[in-house]
Amino acid sequence: MTDPQAVLPDKRQVAASFSRAAASYDSVAALQRAVGAELLARLPAELAPARWLDLGSGTGHFSRALAARFPEGCGTAVDIAEGMLRHARPLGGASQFVCGDAEHLPLACNSQQLIFSSLALQWCADFAAVLAEARRVLQPGGVFAFSSLCVGTLQELRDSWQAVDGLVHVNRFRHFVDYQALCAASGLEVLELTTERRMLHYADLRQLTHELKALGAHNLNPGRPGGLTGRARVKALVAAYEHFRNPHGLPASWQVVYGVLRRRA
Repeated sequence: MTDPQAVLPDKRQVAASFSRAAASYDSVAALQRAVGAELLARLPAELAPARWLDLGSGTGHFSRALAARFPEGCGTAVDIAEGMLRHARPLGGASQFVCGDAEHLPLACNSQQLIFSSLALQWCADFAAVLAEARRVLQPGGVFAFSSLCVGTLQELRDSWQAVDGLVHVNRFRHFVDYQALCAASGLEVLELTTERRMLHYADLRQLTHELKALGAHNLNPGRPGGLTGRARVKALVAAYEHFRNPHGLPASWQVVYGVLRRRA
């Protein structure tokens, strides 16, 4: 199994980046909305949690969706980015908004019946700790549903940069087999664990990079080059990426992981 601890970004930088992106995030989050809606659809039909957690809640879009789906329940939104929480609090949905880390949840044992987390956990270096915390916080029979990203995400951009200078310009992600191994070893019952490729298209490279920055998901990796990217390298990157163009535009792949796990009764 790979060691993601060695390659994923510092969470303080992740928190700062997403805090800065709070105001612009929703304007470019079509993929994030689609993936989260798909995750909601994968929840067990009989689920009716009295207490639920939106983990990595961001601007609160899915906190509000969970509140609408489970109107009798009481929700908590947790995010590592205080700027996201400041944006989400006035919009409601959850009853509590808490700044916290998925690897060290500031919640009591056996306190939740559902943990929902969409496209946040790819930033956690210690996914085993995330799973252990989910198991600790869930009540027996409770469900942990997550979506994340794995290797294959932004592969076209990664390959284009590789052709230019071989440096780290694109965020790294776990292999799907790592998710499989970690979930199998978690002590949670795996109800579903699948991966799905989603493809977006852009008119030009600038549109893609602008969207990544607006999401707060631009390059945060250790080992990334410092300073501004030179004009010659940008021109070479544009030329390399153009080799991927198809009739729909410039493609960008997103390899999405969906997991639905349950704490055994």
